[in-house]
Amino acid sequence: MIAFELNDLAAERERIGKRNAPVGLYHEFLRVPSMSAGLYHLKAGQADPQKPHNEDELYYIANGRGKIFVGGEDRDVQPGSVVFVAAHVEHRFHSITEDMDILVFFAPAES
Repeated sequence: MIAFELNDLAAERERIGKRNAPVGLYHEFLRVPSMSAGLYHLKAGQADPQKPHNEDELYYIANGRGKIFVGGEDRDVQPGSVVFVAAHVEHRFHSITEDMDILVFFAPAES
């Protein structure tokens, strides 16, 4: 079994971020050929720099509040929100009012 605790993942993401600031937003914690997973962190008011990906993606909002733009649509997100984004679709978080921790799942594994 491989298992993770959100608090441990957040601490590891922060530790890595202190060494390498741009990478500090995202910490990949699982990679197998069929999928990868990571913890994404955005601060209140921060811009989301990501671009469309080559893989399908699923977001789970663990904490924080803001909005997500996906393919021309906006939606509020909060703890418990789950959002699917198909490969190659433009998307980004915005209007972040509370620091966000977001579990991200790519299928297949992010290239």
